[in-house]
Amino acid sequence: MRRLSSPRPAPAPKTVNPTAAALELLAPARDADIGIEAIRHGADAVYIGGPSFGARYGAGNSVQDIERLAAYAHRFHAKVFITLNTILRDDEIEDARRLAWQMYEAGADALIVQDLGLLEADLPPIQLHASTQTDIRTPQRAKFLADVGFSQMVLARELSLPEIRAIQAGVGAGDAANCAAPLLEFFIHGALCVAFSGQCYISHAHTGRSANRGECSQACRLPYNLEDKQGRIVAFDKHLLSMKDNDQSANLRALADAGIRSFKIEGRLKDVAYVKNTTAHYRQLLDRIIEDAPGQYSRASSGHCSFTFTPRPEKTFNRGATDYFVNGRHADIAAFDTPSFAGAVSGVVTRLGPDWFEVDSEEEFANGDGISYLSRGRKLAGLRINVAQGKRLFPNEMPDDPEGFKVGTEIHRNRDQAFERLLEKPSAERRIGVTVELGETADGFVLKLQDEDGIEGRAAIAHAKEPAKNPERALVAIGESLGKLGATDFKATEVRIVLAEPWFLPAAAINALRRDAVDHLIAAREAARPRLKRAAPVEPPAVYPERELSYLANVLNSRARAFYQRHGVELIADAYEADTTPGEVSLMITKHCLRYSHSLCPKEAKGWVTGVNAEPMTLVNGKERLTLRFDCKKCEMHVVGRMKKGRQIPIKAA
Repeated sequence: MRRLSSPRPAPAPKTVNPTAAALELLAPARDADIGIEAIRHGADAVYIGGPSFGARYGAGNSVQDIERLAAYAHRFHAKVFITLNTILRDDEIEDARRLAWQMYEAGADALIVQDLGLLEADLPPIQLHASTQTDIRTPQRAKFLADVGFSQMVLARELSLPEIRAIQAGVGAGDAANCAAPLLEFFIHGALCVAFSGQCYISHAHTGRSANRGECSQACRLPYNLEDKQGRIVAFDKHLLSMKDNDQSANLRALADAGIRSFKIEGRLKDVAYVKNTTAHYRQLLDRIIEDAPGQYSRASSGHCSFTFTPRPEKTFNRGATDYFVNGRHADIAAFDTPSFAGAVSGVVTRLGPDWFEVDSEEEFANGDGISYLSRGRKLAGLRINVAQGKRLFPNEMPDDPEGFKVGTEIHRNRDQAFERLLEKPSAERRIGVTVELGETADGFVLKLQDEDGIEGRAAIAHAKEPAKNPERALVAIGESLGKLGATDFKATEVRIVLAEPWFLPAAAINALRRDAVDHLIAAREAARPRLKRAAPVEPPAVYPERELSYLANVLNSRARAFYQRHGVELIADAYEADTTPGEVSLMITKHCLRYSHSLCPKEAKGWVTGVNAEPMTLVNGKERLTLRFDCKKCEMHVVGRMKKGRQIPIKAA
């Protein structure tokens, strides 16, 4: 028998490497359509809200949409995680339990959970992931959550590389017979909450809208004055609690080496352009890491992506970039001037006319571009370009701001019309590489498709064997026809024709073989799809590291109270949302320190700032005053306040 092959590129390497750690790119989805685009642009998993109980109020999705998204994701062995991550009242536990079963039956792969009371409910056999709202900052906390049945956990955004390594060592040293080490997940891009997640109560105290219940009023993005103990103004009308956006592009390999296995993009309220752009960006970066270390790291799902655009995260919404505390504390983490999207620096104003201005810029501007600049008082202002004529730009309205908008003013572009239009169109294709092999049987022909995961689909046809009149032309035609996988999820990386001699095979027969083989491969892939298993809690129940819990533990229902009691906790305070916590308390705990940001840190300014602990300061917004207390030993800032009188608590159905 002769082996005849049509010329094709070498097959792609297999996705699955049993000795390599899979690196998961986890993208956000406001709705199912955005989730599908995230998968198409390279996500290994998406996280999305179900009909209720997600920590992004207004980003809910129907059971049918979750089912549609899961069906698409599973074609690539990608996964769908459901955010069931609010704290719950007693009257909501049963509804949340029913919702968990609905999500499981719709095909979801895991639930992201904050309220540990759910672990006392009859949940489906679905994998559980610990939300970042569970405040995972220590190896002890992570080990406990692993021991009670969490398979993946979202670490606090504030952690440094050494702290991540310590957690990885702590959970990896567990008893494998009882509880496999969980996967560690970390936010790598997007908006940053200034508070430790789950430890911010300003919204509830001031408005009755709880961040732990998905209704944050974002007091951290408001402007404040900063006063010292003597009432002197240290900072005036600045967004002092507003952080720049997270960007760990330069730290991905270091994070992987420290133990992170799931790389999470923030943005469940963001639009499809943001999700496409950021997902494609990190897909390319992670692929390079995997290519550089094929024996160490591997892909977490199937298929390879091609894009019609060059990903540029700075083109979609961001407040500037910071890698936060991953490489230690540094000053440039806050967006004091504005919490809005200023855009990338794009040039300088060189001339002003009655209805136009000119810029010195290396970029090309287009009609519809958005321009921003810092006006008087460093307030962000913006305008839209109606007509762009090279360096001369005609805005919808000239700024009436001679001090803020003048020759020499630096401009930013916060809407790139040409880039946005690229993302409005189909902008990515994801295909699973397959090797195609045509062989023969005693009474006909057999077509075998083997994908990059080693999964095989085949089809056979009974057909007479007649020698081709033009052997060379016949082989080329057969090869070309076999490689045409059209609108399927597959792409031929190699076509092999293994026949005794070049037989004649009509196009209809080849098409039937190819169609049946693809159908069989799809079925085989579904049968072989990795299913996430629920981790069993250790027995006897793990003992919680503390015997007493304050309101910071967010215990709002009797199931959560019973859970902690079963794990050895003796005194349990109500969650702040129960409205039983009296007086002034820490309404926010954060690693961001305004003393440090203003060069007033006792540790950094020895010799002229005295005392073991820094003196309190005050944040002022209108009539609202919040006391800042500094725990210098822990390097934390506490924003202290009380329940606001007359606040309106919203009442809504779950």
